[in-house]
Amino acid sequence: MAFHYWPDSAIHRRVWQLAWPMMLSNITVPLLGLVDTAVMGHLPEPRYLAAIAIGGMLFTVVYWSFGFLRMGTTGLVAQAFGREDGNAIRNYLAQSLLIAFLLGSIIFLLRNPITELALALSGATEAVVTEARHYALIRAWGAPAVLCNFVLLGWFVGNQNTRIPLLLMTLTNLLNIVLNLLFVFGLGMRADGVALGTVLAEYASLGLGLWLCRGLLINTGGQFVARQLLRWRDYAALFHVNRYLFVRTLLLLFCFAFFTAQGARLGTDIVAANAVLLNFLVLISNALDGFAHATEALAGRALGRRKSKDFYQLISAATLWSLISALGMTLFFWLAGDFVISLLTSIDSVREQAGIYLPWLIAMPLIAVWSYLLDGVFIGTTQVKAMQNTMLLSVLLVFLPLWWLTQPLANHGLWMAMCGLFLARGLSGGWVYVQLTRYNRWGLA
Repeated sequence: MAFHYWPDSAIHRRVWQLAWPMMLSNITVPLLGLVDTAVMGHLPEPRYLAAIAIGGMLFTVVYWSFGFLRMGTTGLVAQAFGREDGNAIRNYLAQSLLIAFLLGSIIFLLRNPITELALALSGATEAVVTEARHYALIRAWGAPAVLCNFVLLGWFVGNQNTRIPLLLMTLTNLLNIVLNLLFVFGLGMRADGVALGTVLAEYASLGLGLWLCRGLLINTGGQFVARQLLRWRDYAALFHVNRYLFVRTLLLLFCFAFFTAQGARLGTDIVAANAVLLNFLVLISNALDGFAHATEALAGRALGRRKSKDFYQLISAATLWSLISALGMTLFFWLAGDFVISLLTSIDSVREQAGIYLPWLIAMPLIAVWSYLLDGVFIGTTQVKAMQNTMLLSVLLVFLPLWWLTQPLANHGLWMAMCGLFLARGLSGGWVYVQLTRYNRWGLA
């Protein structure tokens, strides 16, 4: 990249202004997972921790299958923000919320068959399945709220406002933690108490998000066009973007579900240890996603304004800070990984197994950072077909073959396949980025 695309101090400040609130708010998500794991990990039997791992993965798969509601909304709204198109900003919000509510209601109505199918495929013991079923059937009540919250978060980021998501996610996740502790340790509940606390916090998040949304709309130009909520063709932009994001997200979540299921077949201690270590991976993804979210918002804005210099300076700044953050996380896991594991579980067998596989998580930030950064670029510019295709190639040509070839290595093979997936995504996404830049296919002036 030419030297004149190196970012000046203003670009660095702008990236950090958007990134730091998202980094802090994203960190509250794995913090919740860490507390859930710690709560279950200090109960006398590992089956409770395994149940949270399997039930939680079920809802990670189900809910994040619809993660396109956040990503698609961010990209389209960011570009509308760059064009100063108030009508589009308002109507994308209304259309996306309507879609999210309908999809969430369908998930709730199908909660029983979804839960039974997932548990049948998990391969877990009957004791673990029983606890996981209680957890899952309660969590399903929160489906409409979760999907609408995706839309609100994406809409705020697209409007170049990441401080509201920080406030929103921090307050609601803290409420979730308090409720989980109350229900489990105060009322003697088990996995069902963690599920109930999560559902109540999800609806509290939706109510607060809608209230905060009103304030931002007051300062946004344009108006709602009611007829665009009723005509199918007016949803074309959302459906075009979201169909590719939907397939991409399903592929990614298939990999995590496959990982959890294969771990469950290796025994309760292994699946529990993997549950502990997956909290490290969630921490990595949520911290690095702070820069990815900033990239989504600023890349979409630059595209809306057709400013090529702003676009490439943004990419340079985001790359620099993402790499520095990844290095910092690798150092932290190397120095403090065993200590964090000891905080999450007091079960000796689980702690021992988690320590064996910790080196994979120490290397993960430097392996995964490129895929997160490029996802931010592709979402902001709505180059989502490229995201789908690179994910498909990474799963079919790297993740599954690598798992198959390394089965004699048992859980080490699983972690090797996961690292291979992220590496392949970064390499293939980087190739796409180079091609789009070389042939000027971003749509920039």
